[in-house]
Amino acid sequence: MLQAAASLRPLAHGRAFDHIARFHPELTALRRDLHAHPEIGFEEVYTAARVQEALRLCGVDEVHAGIGKTGVVGIIRGRGGVSDRAIGLRADMDALPMTEHNEFPWRSAKPGLMHGCGHDGHTAMLIGAARYLAETRQFDGTAVLIFQPGEEGFAGAKAMIDDGLFDRFPVESVYAMHNWPGLRPGRIGVIPGPMMAAADRITIEITGKGGHGAHAYLGVDPVLVAAHIITAVQSIASRNVKPLDSAVVSLCAMQAGDLHAMSVMPGKATLVGTVRTFRPEVQDLVERRLNELCSGVALGFGATAAVHYERIYPATINTAREADFAAEVAQSLVGAEHVVRDMEPSMGAEDFSFMLQVRPGAYLRIGQGGEGSCMLHNSRYDFNDDILPLGAALHASLVEQALPVARH
Repeated sequence: MLQAAASLRPLAHGRAFDHIARFHPELTALRRDLHAHPEIGFEEVYTAARVQEALRLCGVDEVHAGIGKTGVVGIIRGRGGVSDRAIGLRADMDALPMTEHNEFPWRSAKPGLMHGCGHDGHTAMLIGAARYLAETRQFDGTAVLIFQPGEEGFAGAKAMIDDGLFDRFPVESVYAMHNWPGLRPGRIGVIPGPMMAAADRITIEITGKGGHGAHAYLGVDPVLVAAHIITAVQSIASRNVKPLDSAVVSLCAMQAGDLHAMSVMPGKATLVGTVRTFRPEVQDLVERRLNELCSGVALGFGATAAVHYERIYPATINTAREADFAAEVAQSLVGAEHVVRDMEPSMGAEDFSFMLQVRPGAYLRIGQGGEGSCMLHNSRYDFNDDILPLGAALHASLVEQALPVARH
């Protein structure tokens, strides 16, 4: 794998990258071991143990486990010995409840579980940064390495915060990155402002009056009401949200009746979906209009509809200063031509947003594929091990450049 690291050499330079490239094979072995042993949110027992073991072998100063259930924090102090400043770096550790269809030797050993989003690679990259920072300590202050559980729908970031993460380890800013198959290896993307959307869950419960399908006039058909609601709510994004704002309303599942009972009209129907927005004002608007439309449509057919709106993850909003700083750090590694400062925000969601609500910081994307690459959450996805040294060097460089050693 050293040859793979060398293939990135024209696109990455600097002391951190060169140093980390030396132990690229070890990072690859760790990443593949994590891939073979996936664990979902708050069940990352094996993963957390491997992280703790790796941190201790790296020579970090402190290892703290059990934060936010299965979260781990590593502490590394720089050689300056003067500054009390601290920078946080976060990697997510959990896998997805999906079946892997790859055939390589490190494919998932657990049926129905898979690292389909690259969190195994994120964890390995932060371990690489830990090893480099502990070996070199070319910074003045403290690096706080946050290995977070439960990003995939469990709000693990919030769990760590609620468990005192930033009270115990008060960082001035925090950074995270995610691999991005839509960017070529050696490219890094970051923008100020919205990077990822808020993710909300909607459940619409429609109550009608069941009966015989041959005598539908004697009942109130909730399936018909559901069909009209599905159509009506699409008017929210097109007719209520300003064109310069962004909103997605998707009803993705419906449950009503019994597939084996062709002539039984059910009394209830349930719709489930998601809303994605960037601005709280738009979020409020969509929630209000959903309630108004669903109630009004149902009433028109003699039924009722109740909307349960859950705000799951807030939008991931990079603070301007930290996003600009992260872009400059990335530029020092890969050159200005390989830093994407105008990339489109994604309507996907990320629970690093909870950390950005309480600390300034930035969320970055690191290229791992390019055109034709397998997208995230695909059953044939795999993390690109070639980018491990670059991701680790980017983490480490954020610390070194934010906490420089004073020159006398």
